[in-house]
Amino acid sequence: MDKILSMIGLAKKAGKLEVGEEPTAAAARARSARLLLLADDAAENSYRRLRHFADAGQCLYLRLPATKEALGRAVGRTSCAMAAVTDIGFAEAIAKRLAAQDPERYGETAQRLAVKAQRAAQRKLEQARHEKNVRTGKQKRRGEKEPPASIPAEKKPQADTRAARPTRARREAQRRSAQRRASASRFLNARPVKKGKGSAKREKP
Repeated sequence: MDKILSMIGLAKKAGKLEVGEEPTAAAARARSARLLLLADDAAENSYRRLRHFADAGQCLYLRLPATKEALGRAVGRTSCAMAAVTDIGFAEAIAKRLAAQDPERYGETAQRLAVKAQRAAQRKLEQARHEKNVRTGKQKRRGEKEPPASIPAEKKPQADTRAARPTRARREAQRRSAQRRASASRFLNARPVKKGKGSAKREKP
């Protein structure tokens, strides 16, 4: 049991342990608690409150085979009834050592914490890979919006070849105009016609 208490003390020094009823309740409500611990000689009301905290925080809890005085000395206090481990690694290690001493009492909790620790390690590995991909430019950060796609340059409108083609009315007008020009050029150098006798106007007496 001394090794288990020493591990709890290490968790306290590492800042991964909340000591006391109110800090334990706050850690459970914040969903940061991984394992709740209760001293063996704690009151039944404390045990009921601990189970309520565990339900609220969706975490596991254990009753330690140690008194409030022994648990208090491990965390630097004169007495301690309950505490909350906020690190999955410490929680798994404590439950594993307890299961080694009493498999029937702590074995199931140790197995469940082992599964949780494995999932946490997998998530941590995936996060590390994601951060590496972000640094190397292979992947965007989570929650980051995609950069706007480059807008292609506008194509110049192609000339409408149909507009250049003459319509039927235009072709007809061009034909008539060509005929007039041809008719005018035919009589351009012609001599004037002489008038006959019958064409002269008679003068009045």
